[in-house]
Amino acid sequence: MKTLPVDEQDAIAARLLAEIEDEQRWKTQFESTTDAQWDGLADMVRQEIATS
Repeated sequence: MKTLPVDEQDAIAARLLAEIEDEQRWKTQFESTTDAQWDGLADMVRQEIATS
């Protein structure tokens, strides 16, 4: 990457930062999901499987 032009380095860095921020948002959402929400999701999946 050191040999790339500065604007390309900046574009790559911006993309990496955006990916890190996105991963952090997913992690936060995942960790804040309650057991009741997981149970509801599992019920929906079971229902969908049963009707397929």
